[in-house]
Amino acid sequence: MPGACLGLFQLPLDRTIVMERGSGPYLWDVDGNQYIDYVLGSGPMILGHAHPAVVAAVQDQAAKGSTFYTLNEPIIDLSRQIVAAVPCGEAIKYVSTGTEATFHALRLARAFTGKSTVLKFEGGYHGAHDYAMVGTLASAADRQGWWQPDSAGIPRPVADTVLVSPFNDAAAARRLIARHAGELAAVIVEPLQRGIAPAPGFLQAIREATRQHGVLLIFDEVVTGFRLAYGGAQEYYGVQPDLATYGKAIGGGYPMAAVCGRRDVLALTDPSLRGSGSYAYLGGTLSGNPVAAVAGLATLAEMRRPGVYERLFATGNTLRQGIETLGRDLGLPVRAIGEGPVFQVFFTEREIRNHHDSREADAALAWAFGLELLDRGLFHTPGAKFYVSTVHGEPEVARTLEAVEGALRALRTRAGTTA
Repeated sequence: MPGACLGLFQLPLDRTIVMERGSGPYLWDVDGNQYIDYVLGSGPMILGHAHPAVVAAVQDQAAKGSTFYTLNEPIIDLSRQIVAAVPCGEAIKYVSTGTEATFHALRLARAFTGKSTVLKFEGGYHGAHDYAMVGTLASAADRQGWWQPDSAGIPRPVADTVLVSPFNDAAAARRLIARHAGELAAVIVEPLQRGIAPAPGFLQAIREATRQHGVLLIFDEVVTGFRLAYGGAQEYYGVQPDLATYGKAIGGGYPMAAVCGRRDVLALTDPSLRGSGSYAYLGGTLSGNPVAAVAGLATLAEMRRPGVYERLFATGNTLRQGIETLGRDLGLPVRAIGEGPVFQVFFTEREIRNHHDSREADAALAWAFGLELLDRGLFHTPGAKFYVSTVHGEPEVARTLEAVEGALRALRTRAGTTA
């Protein structure tokens, strides 16, 4: 595999880790080393690894059949539960990955509005398709609002249909929406963008502007869905979009993603419309398969248990506050930003309000910090988010903060300072 990795998560060759198994908040590699896991499969394992309820549900369904390419009882049940939970939920369609979900949400917006341009926010990640890989990594604007693609192989005409605005700058977003209203189909946003919380009033401002100018608002809730609250970021922040995309947690560790929202928009995926000029194709070989559906049902059942979100947030907040306190005590500029069970650590004195601020932080120090944590038994993507599960408890928090202290002391020693 090129790069000796599956995607962007690449470690130095002398630190390459091959995992063998997981249980609860722990992973073990092929050499028998144990890690407290803060990657959680990049988010899906919100209940931790091999949760008994998920394992039992999957084993039972696998014995009945893995996929039928048609309606099945588990996916119908999951549909009812998601639509009931999601504030914007009126209808739902399934795919297998978050990338597909955002791709189809944008296609639906263009089909519904008859317009071609979409607006996203600088640094926002919406998957790996051509319309998403603009303004996500280190690309630069070539003229106001238009950005270079983040990947080779993306046709320039495709990239030219994507506008990019600074996250948390409501005035800039309103200007772009008003200026391009005649061609703008949708605004897509991560309500919590890579750990950066929305400024007060920011999501409300883009909701009002999109509604005023006949533009659809899409929340990418692949990360935040069923994580910030049972109703996701919509419930947590109190703003309702037209469409929302889901993934990660709703599949319980199995390939499952969805587009949920307004019935009149999702109605365009009805195959009876084929040939009408308004039909928006949405489907896939494994979309809505019953194995992933029962894993999702088991996960949502656990997330409905009393006190789950309170404990999840308490654990995440204790970790964030502990990391920042250790940084202050050791004289290092550490910021742990996010919301409860999802956060990111930056090394900077300045407040992080958008992607530009995050790029001004010390990336080399964050990378070194991540490697130090790996050496101390914490599995974490260096320089990226921490995910907390429902089974991370007090012992894991204590061990984590001990490892963080050791890592920060090592960084300080390396920088030539003294205790």
